[in-house]
Amino acid sequence: MDEIVQKLIRRCKTNNPFEIAEQLNIHIRYCNLGSNTRGLYYRKLRRRFIVINEDLSEPWMRFVCAHELAHDRLHPGISRFFIDEQSFFNAGKYERQANQFALKLLTSTAEPELGETKEQLLFRCSIPVELHKYL
Repeated sequence: MDEIVQKLIRRCKTNNPFEIAEQLNIHIRYCNLGSNTRGLYYRKLRRRFIVINEDLSEPWMRFVCAHELAHDRLHPGISRFFIDEQSFFNAGKYERQANQFALKLLTSTAEPELGETKEQLLFRCSIPVELHKYL
């Protein structure tokens, strides 16, 4: 997974998931997905889409975009929903992998400062606190 993240960053010259998605020709859409769904990834007629809940904060939108980008890179051909309440805290294998990929992508350019804890680094990278356990 580390190699996939690093190759993607080298290829796209950024770790911004929105810019990466654009370079990979993945369409990003925003809409109201209700209170339990943060985002989803799907393919239709050879086109790839990431849909992000428009009610999320900017850090959450960034994380969800990276998470759904992970499904594109790690789980090709499988459409996935990032469901909040039921599966978020009891994530299956694919969801855990997507969370780990997203964290690696979003923290890839941040070097830990002297004496900085893992949690402080994640806060500095604007990673929502609920996701700190995946790094």
